[in-house]
Parts: sequence; C-alpha cells; structure tokens
Amino acid sequence: MKPKLVVFASGRKEGGGSGFENLVEAARNGILDADIVAVVSNQENGEVKERAAKLGIPFVYFPGPYDASGYASVLQKTAIEKGELWVALSGWLKQVHGLDPQKTFNIHPALLSQLDGRFGGHGMYGEKVHQAVKAALDADEITESGFTMHFVTDEMDRGPAFFEKSVPLEKGMSVSDIEKAVKAAEHEWQPKITNLVVHGRIHWDGQNQRSLVVPSESSA
Repeated sequence: MKPKLVVFASGRKEGGGSGFENLVEAARNGILDADIVAVVSNQENGEVKERAAKLGIPFVYFPGPYDASGYASVLQKTAIEKGELWVALSGWLKQVHGLDPQKTFNIHPALLSQLDGRFGGHGMYGEKVHQAVKAALDADEITESGFTMHFVTDEMDRGPAFFEKSVPLEKGMSVSDIEKAVKAAEHEWQPKITNLVVHGRIHWDGQNQRSLVVPSESSA
C-alpha cells in the first residue's frame, strides 16, 4: 500500500500552490511513490483550490484556529488514520501545533544553516525570506541561497533538517529572480526527497535530533 500524503499550501500570492501541483505530477509519473489524498489551504478560494480542482485532488479549507485541536480536526477530514498519514508543508505560512513530528515535514525557501539561521524562524516566510536574502546578497554577506527540508516540531523552523540544496546568486538579482531560482530547485528536488521520507529512508524519533537518519543517496 502506498503512503498517504496530505499537502498544506497557503497559496497566498499569484502562482501559489505550484509546489503542491509539482508533487501531484511527481506522484503520477512515478518519481514520488505515494497517494496525495488532499490539499489543505487557509485561502478559501484561489490558486490552490483551482489547482486541486484541475488535478482532481480533494481540497480542504482550513481557516483555523491554528492550534493542536484545529490541526487534528482538519486531518480528520481526510478520513485517513492518523498513523498512516504523512503531512508535507509546501508554502504553508501558518505555524504548526500538535502534528506528529516524525511524519510532518516542511520545505523552507532558504538555507536554514546560513548566517546562523538568519533566514528562518518567526517572520521568515514567503517573500519575506527572499527579501532578507536579497539584502544579505546586496551587502556581500552571501553568494548563494537555496532551500531546506526539515521535520516539523512546534518550534518554528527548528525541527531537524535533512536536506539542503544551494542555489548560486548573482549581484543585482531581484527578489523575484531569487524566488524563481529557488523555486526551480525546489521543484526538481522536493519530490525525490519526499519519496525518501514517506518510505522511511529519512527518519527520526520525533524527540532527539541526534536520532536523525539520512542516507547518502539524498545528498544533492
């Protein structure tokens, strides 16, 4: 039986939900060996809902509250047993509470290891991340950005990171340029790494970061 995966995607801006659509396409062409059973968005209408309709994936509107009981309630709507369900955050802009840290993972549009974690934590989401990256680029502090995939705990962007992919930057790049470069890398790698997670090749015990296991095949 294939792993069951629900994707959370806010899709607040134009082009939102592209990561979700990329995962669905990967599941259909065999790169991702999983069943995507639903997409969840905090936007009642918009591109995530439109993409879901086009792809034939159930859409779940989640207006909050964004606490443990709220997240538990929205997952119940998938009708999948909690222990069988994986959660992928892909452009989800709300903090998570109460989800299983062993089975919930996020893709963050910057390198969380860079500049002592400057590009992660509260306030670092969506376009704000790329704005901060551009400021560091313009100040000659960095020459690259990228993305990070990590397990999710109740502490924002502090779950164990299991994959980072660097993307070279050039002086003068705009925020939009940086975002496009990072997104291209995300679309290439996210399905492959997601497949390793949902099949248990990448895993941890949900408590001790030292328990993280990452196979050599996941190196970029």
